Amino acid sequence: QAAAPLHPVAVQCQEAQVVVTVHRDLFGTGRLVKAAELTLGSAACRLNVLLCVCGQGTGLLMDWIICLVFPQVTPDALVYSMSLNYQPVPAGNPVIVRTSPAVVPIECHYPRRDNVSSNGVKPTWTPFRSTLSSEEKLPFSLRLMNDDWSAERVSTIFQLGEVLHFQAGVNTENHVPLRLFVDNCVATLTPDRSSSPQYAFIDFSGCLVDGQLDDATSTFLSPRPRQDVLQFAVDAFKFAGDSSNLIYITCHLKVSLADQAPDPLNKACSFNKASNLWAPVEGTRDVCSCCEMRSC
Repeated sequence: QAAAPLHPVAVQCQEAQVVVTVHRDLFGTGRLVKAAELTLGSAACRLNVLLCVCGQGTGLLMDWIICLVFPQVTPDALVYSMSLNYQPVPAGNPVIVRTSPAVVPIECHYPRRDNVSSNGVKPTWTPFRSTLSSEEKLPFSLRLMNDDWSAERVSTIFQLGEVLHFQAGVNTENHVPLRLFVDNCVATLTPDRSSSPQYAFIDFSGCLVDGQLDDATSTFLSPRPRQDVLQFAVDAFKFAGDSSNLIYITCHLKVSLADQAPDPLNKACSFNKASNLWAPVEGTRDVCSCCEMRSC
């Protein structure tokens, strides 16, 4: 709304700038403020240009030198916060002042989600991978599923001879298409994945090495239900000589762009006992060759 005695500061949150309009009678006392007494944000953002809004001198239109303001990110909005600072300059006698300083908080809320059209748009933002790396906002998940993969398993108690059904996923909402991989999975007796003893049943950037053992049928499921989901089955096990019957499993999940071809560092490979060969969920067999050498 326009700056007026009842609303002495007005803000317009525009697409590429913020316009702040200040009524000269800031306190409604008849004492008109001066441009030199106002700053936006900090001393580095003082007025650059001062223009009178109307002939009666009732308003000020102020153009500030641009300040760097970093937004607060909420689930629904980007919030830019700054402050309008009024610091009165003594008039007449420098020993006394007749007006108190004031700070007016200013916020601009920009929605993060909206319907848009891509017609004629020439993107100027930073590449997705750079943004993703700096924000680290992708929500990953790892769940134990029931035998038919239809729902998350309620119980985490297994008998030896049963199969653990794991489903790894990532929420790719508002992102370019991504493909999920499980880099490694380690079983330990404590939550510390570096503790001993430990058993890495997925290793070497996506090799399900447990499937090579004679008494195991562990495998990645192929095809995937979605590119951002990866399922794998592992035969239940426990540590020899351990009486606690409790294990912790820690998996390292990662993503690549969905249109990026699998490679030795981004793959999901299972061992096929019938053919005695490693086979990828997607991609060519050569991406799994390093699983046999156990060096990827």
